[in-house]
Amino acid sequence: MVTRRRFLQALARSLFVGALLSKRVSLSKAQERISRVSLVKTQDRRYGVRTAVSLLKIDNPFKDKEVVLKPNCNSADPFPGSTHNETLIALVELLKEHGAKKIIVADRSGMGNTYQVMEAKGIFELAQKLGFTAIPIDELPPVEWEHFALPGSHWKRGLEMPKLFTHAQSIVQTCCLKTHRYGGHFTLSLKNSVGMVARYSVKDNYDYMRELHSSPYQREMIAEINLLYRPDLVVLDGLEAFVTGGPERGQLERPGVMLAATDRVALDAVGVAILRLYKTTPEVARGKIFEHPQIKRAVELGLGARGPQEIELVPAPDDESKAFAARVREVLNRG
Repeated sequence: MVTRRRFLQALARSLFVGALLSKRVSLSKAQERISRVSLVKTQDRRYGVRTAVSLLKIDNPFKDKEVVLKPNCNSADPFPGSTHNETLIALVELLKEHGAKKIIVADRSGMGNTYQVMEAKGIFELAQKLGFTAIPIDELPPVEWEHFALPGSHWKRGLEMPKLFTHAQSIVQTCCLKTHRYGGHFTLSLKNSVGMVARYSVKDNYDYMRELHSSPYQREMIAEINLLYRPDLVVLDGLEAFVTGGPERGQLERPGVMLAATDRVALDAVGVAILRLYKTTPEVARGKIFEHPQIKRAVELGLGARGPQEIELVPAPDDESKAFAARVREVLNRG
């Protein structure tokens, strides 16, 4: 399968990158790749999702495919503590219009029982109404999981991820805009991927999340999870944001933006730039964006844009979107 080849290519790249971590490879402008991140200033989620995706101008990767949609159901707390149901609905509708033959909404909660979280958020009711399948991945049987050693990573014994993701024909991810007080510093698209891997090993109940949260390399480990899959689309709902605290509660601001990208590194860099427009945490505010351990490690692993010069910020054509994008671009250009 194409996605399987993608995984093997990513794993091979991680092995190769391990020998290069201490080196900086300079590339000419001709070799630079450009990652698009669309930005829509709006209070209408349906309009925001549709416009942000259309601005990317990507070929339809969903037609006649089984699409796995990964939201943020870390907890049942109201948005931005978790994905807003209107954003989820807008994405499901869009995927159907693009010809997806089946849609599966799957996640694992970090702050509660996943089934109960999804039930509290009304995900199962939405599944019946809209015709998608909702799966709490921690209820999948052991045979539905795969172990990946991830040599050269900071994970002591690798990771386990469901075949649901590793064999998916297409993956879409939707995340929120917020800081993270438990060591991640911010939780955007890279951090949202934590909910795609096992908390406890299906083999011996080993606690992967305890390893993650007790490690001084937590932010690098977050980036390394992203080697296990490649999304066809990521949508970030930034209509509201936690600029301090997080992930379930914090100081609330209202940027009023919807972002979309296929590059998680570029998207997260733009997300951090937006957080910096507000009085955010010192961990998010200080230093160069591309020197933050989550983003820096993701760049080392070849997961996306290597600097602001490789990000094309594409605003919606209205004046408000253009003006906000210009402010974000100014912050982004500082590094």
